[in-house]
Amino acid sequence: MELSDVRNELELTAGKLADFRGSLDLENKEARIAELDELMLEPEFWNDQQAAQTVINEANGLKEVVNEFTDLVDTQENLEMTLELLREEADEELQAELGNEMRDFRKRVADFELQMLLSEPYDRNNAILELHPGAGGTESQDWGSMLLRMYQRWGEKRGFKVETLDYLPGDEAGIKSVTLGIKGHNAYGYLKAEKGVHRLVRISPFDSSGRRHTSFVSCEVMPEFNDEIEIDIRTEDLKIDTYRASGAGGQHINTTDSAVRITHLPTGAVVTCQQERSQIKNREKAMTMLKAKLYQLKIEEQEAEMLEIRGEQKEIGWGSQIRSYVFHPYSMVKDHRTNEESGNVQGVMDGDIDPFINAYLRSRMN
Repeated sequence: MELSDVRNELELTAGKLADFRGSLDLENKEARIAELDELMLEPEFWNDQQAAQTVINEANGLKEVVNEFTDLVDTQENLEMTLELLREEADEELQAELGNEMRDFRKRVADFELQMLLSEPYDRNNAILELHPGAGGTESQDWGSMLLRMYQRWGEKRGFKVETLDYLPGDEAGIKSVTLGIKGHNAYGYLKAEKGVHRLVRISPFDSSGRRHTSFVSCEVMPEFNDEIEIDIRTEDLKIDTYRASGAGGQHINTTDSAVRITHLPTGAVVTCQQERSQIKNREKAMTMLKAKLYQLKIEEQEAEMLEIRGEQKEIGWGSQIRSYVFHPYSMVKDHRTNEESGNVQGVMDGDIDPFINAYLRSRMN
């Protein structure tokens, strides 16, 4: 990399870091970190495990932002010092090293910029993700299991904890539905980009004639709540059923009716949970999931009202897919909202979906 290019890059990143400093409110963040650290030292802190984990997650999230910003500023200064040394005395090896460090620094600044975009309410929350295959029987159900694996791989690569809250296996292969709990800082902020219909085009392994098939799976994403919001759920509005829990492949998790299905009668919203062996715990988790689903329905109603006020028409249904995954006659994954695409289909199916998520989040800010 030429020294003039490095100088231009450093001037550009310096401007971005100045903008970050203006919007970060570092003093308040550092004060909040100190407050949370003191709270964690109190003797009764661990009496409520769930509340304690919420505090720890908030503290870790704030520290991550502050520490990364401080490190970026230090790196910027070090790169500028190296540039000045090279201006005074040429050194090919040092210049090559500077070029490599500059490329890495540019990526880190871009990643931090993306993290700064996650500032909407509940972006930092854990996420609840549901997959529902469309019409098409085994073909669509198999596509559902492929997406399930993709999101599990994505979560593992990010260091998130991925739990299967509910799993309904397909008749021959794949899934009829699945619900995942994905725990980690900004899990919902990232995964909200995945909400919508995902379309697959491939030669079907279930078709003896080797014909090309198109399959659809709907992905729903909601933030997980503890006590952040108040949603009025009346007992008389609920229909609660219990049934025997079963896992992948139809294997029984246990032999008791511990799984819980809750139907919210006014809206028709349905949630199920079979993660725990205890019916009581599954019911508690299902109520948390219901709260998330009702919140999401409320947000969708508000968005629909705004579109109506603006006079915009938004197509809904299976024709409004957000992304296509084409395995045949060529290999490509393309997001129809941002035109972001990748020819590395296998990499995407192995969980490399960050470029699509990043492009979507940036598009929302433009």
